[in-house]
Amino acid sequence: MVHRVVTVLAPGASPFEFSVAMEVFGRERPELGGTLYDHRLAATTQPVETWGGGQLDTGHGLEELEHADTVVVPAGPTDDIPGEVLAGVRDAYERGARTVSYCSGAFTLAAAGILDGRRATTHWLHVDELRRRFPKVRVDPDVLYVDDGQVLTSAGTAAAIDLSLHIVRGDHGAQIANLIARRMLVPPHRDGGQTQFAVSPVPTAHDDDPLGSLLTWMIDHLDEPLTVDRLAGLATMSPRTFARRFRQATGTTPLRWLHHQRVVRAQELLEVTHLTIDAIAGRVGFGNAANLREHFHRTVGTTPSAYRQRFRRDAA
Repeated sequence: MVHRVVTVLAPGASPFEFSVAMEVFGRERPELGGTLYDHRLAATTQPVETWGGGQLDTGHGLEELEHADTVVVPAGPTDDIPGEVLAGVRDAYERGARTVSYCSGAFTLAAAGILDGRRATTHWLHVDELRRRFPKVRVDPDVLYVDDGQVLTSAGTAAAIDLSLHIVRGDHGAQIANLIARRMLVPPHRDGGQTQFAVSPVPTAHDDDPLGSLLTWMIDHLDEPLTVDRLAGLATMSPRTFARRFRQATGTTPLRWLHHQRVVRAQELLEVTHLTIDAIAGRVGFGNAANLREHFHRTVGTTPSAYRQRFRRDAA
């Protein structure tokens, strides 16, 4: 049975965020071998009034939540949330459904008690209010999204895309997520799928930005020794200045960022090639299988062999 995703619309729902769910989870994917998800829009009323003055007849009510494998709550009202929405989302969560919020949708999850004791995020404009109203929630304001296992939350607007691609990557592998991102003309912004690991933004390269250009170059040269001294020289900075600028731009250190990119590349090679673990380790710059296994397990939470068995695709 195809995994069913139900996106919940209450009055005032943001069209951008629920359109992200429709694009990622609701579009047919014949180029990828068929339908990845069965997506439904479930609304409290027909038609439902959306943010910006629109009206939408979804054809589905909140009863769809009873059959949801994943529930998505897009940005919408932060107070006066309909009781039937809170009850439906809570029941789905307690039944074991994966529960996702975009932007201010976190207020719905918090009001339903789903975020108590959990790490979560929302748009920076709403961080203080979420903390004040729901002190049991461990709010992290500095990330694009948080994966806390069954419950996932994202920051505002475009971060909904980042989180959605992260979900696809966990369900179907890095190659599928990359292909969807390419079709959407967005970067495949993902972490390694590790529970409780949150992601900070990585800048897009610009011709006049030496650091952004260097990030692209690093991805193309993962198999080479990439020390801070060498990278600082390529960026025409001192090592100390380079390390400071790198953290300001990416939210992490050059070594951690590099390790993450190497793991992502290893995932792709595990999915689409017959290369041995040792050969992949060499191609991505970890040197040997032992190093690859250590970093891979730390980031993804499983072994390269187990990952390959789950996401292996036909390769020449």
